[in-house]
Amino acid sequence: MSKNKITSNVIMLYGLNIAKIIFPFLTLPYLTRILSVESYGVVSYVKSLMVYMQVLTDFGFILSGTKDIVDAKQDWGRIQHIVSDILLARVILAFFAFFLLAFVTAWIPILRENALYTILSFVSVFLSCFLMDFFFRGIERMGIITIRFLLMKGISTLFTFVFVCNDQDLLWIPILDALGSFIAVILVAQKIHEFGIRIKLGDFHNALRKLTVSWVYFISNMATTAFGALNTLLIGIFIAENEVAYWSVAMQIVSAVQTLYTPITDGVYPEMVRSKSFKIIFRVLKFFVPILVIGCVSIYWLADLPLWLVGGEKYLVAKPILRALIPVLLFSFPGVLFGWPALGAIGRIKETTRTTVVTAVVQVIGLFLLIAMNAFTLINIALLRGATELLMFLLRARYCWIYRFEFRS
Repeated sequence: MSKNKITSNVIMLYGLNIAKIIFPFLTLPYLTRILSVESYGVVSYVKSLMVYMQVLTDFGFILSGTKDIVDAKQDWGRIQHIVSDILLARVILAFFAFFLLAFVTAWIPILRENALYTILSFVSVFLSCFLMDFFFRGIERMGIITIRFLLMKGISTLFTFVFVCNDQDLLWIPILDALGSFIAVILVAQKIHEFGIRIKLGDFHNALRKLTVSWVYFISNMATTAFGALNTLLIGIFIAENEVAYWSVAMQIVSAVQTLYTPITDGVYPEMVRSKSFKIIFRVLKFFVPILVIGCVSIYWLADLPLWLVGGEKYLVAKPILRALIPVLLFSFPGVLFGWPALGAIGRIKETTRTTVVTAVVQVIGLFLLIAMNAFTLINIALLRGATELLMFLLRARYCWIYRFEFRS
């Protein structure tokens, strides 16, 4: 039964993550061709900033909330309190994130010049507070998450082709994203009602307690974000908008491949919490690593093809950047798998977080060293990303070896 659940969860999450690849790759080639490089740089830059806003409002509840729901063992009264308390906590965080966004927008020129676009982009982040993914993951109903995402992104993608035709239509992008998110919230509210859960804002003190518990997950997720979004933010500050566009297109391809990792790790996590068997991790590695190596070799020799498909002729100059990012693809999969699905499942939350924080600190220090040494180029940033992914993998593999006896045979 547990194998069937893992298979079902992985299949549903693969459907979700394939959709996460397909929808951006439907709109991305369109946007890169109808928008100027500078305007697409703005879109990418704001999107990177929203990643930080999203991590702040999520605050690690996708992991801690999922664990709480699993531990509740279908005690629906207890689950209702968990959902309500986490909802209040996330709304509080969303208001804090908005004030932080206003400050950053006033400080960074590229955001200040596109302030309305930036604020409208935050609407989708706020609405995500009500999507309750942790609840559906906890009760292992991944299909609902997949359907919700398909509806949300399907609406915004369809209307993007209708309303966005040139640089003057830029504001339609966040407006359509917000529309799709709002409809998804309605669907989620209906599904939660069917489970007998009444959505309401929880107790303030319980919400603060949830924030305290989830803090360690948030630190880990925020540190992980430093690997991606911070690079784009610094490129926009210290280089130029067109460089943001080139970097973003290359990273979009890398992120698309990494998206394929997520359903594997997310599908394994609930079962690892229950069984704590490292055999599951070993089997996943044995099956997927050869596929990963073949994929990395293919990307190196055929780098022009994905860049042309995604961005067109004007983005082929990003070929060296994409090749330099291949180590990120190679090391990030085992690094993530040894994290929450392995170490997190045996309660080694601090160790998991420590590896992420250490590598994030190395990444940040490396970025500012590149700036100080006047070597802040896209190639060097890409090589640094690969080195920090390798470091994370090695640190987590070491902890898995140290605590190997805590896994069950």
